[in-house]
Amino acid sequence: MNTLSYKTVSANSATVNKEWVLVDADGQTLGRLASKVAKLIRGKYKPNFTPHVDCGDNVVIINAEKIVLTGNKWRDKSYIRHTGYPGGQRSLTATEMFEKDPTRLIEKAVKGMLPKNILGAALYRNLYVYAGAEHKQAGQEPKAINLNDLK
Repeated sequence: MNTLSYKTVSANSATVNKEWVLVDADGQTLGRLASKVAKLIRGKYKPNFTPHVDCGDNVVIINAEKIVLTGNKWRDKSYIRHTGYPGGQRSLTATEMFEKDPTRLIEKAVKGMLPKNILGAALYRNLYVYAGAEHKQAGQEPKAINLNDLK
């Protein structure tokens, strides 16, 4: 054992290799898409994953308007918020939120799967969601991946 040395490699901001990834949400189920995207943003698919460091990729999601919800979730799933005033609880169904802004469904699903701390807020800034096929991150040349190939 004294000839070999096994050291745990911990990533930091200088050694992290962040990439740009393009994900097409056309025909994808909301929860399955969100969990895989959250893992990509967190960096869990990388061999040098470090829990307390932003070592994930920047993810661009296109075609958010073509997302799929199974069962009766379009009608039964509700998003609740509170205004801060007495009796100020408001709720929207998935259909109502989708009609207002289709990108918010994916954003809320992914944000709910990230850590609830400062790191989670920083990781959330690495997500870019667009309703159509056009996106503003063409200059970064994101690499298109198929989420069905990931575990």
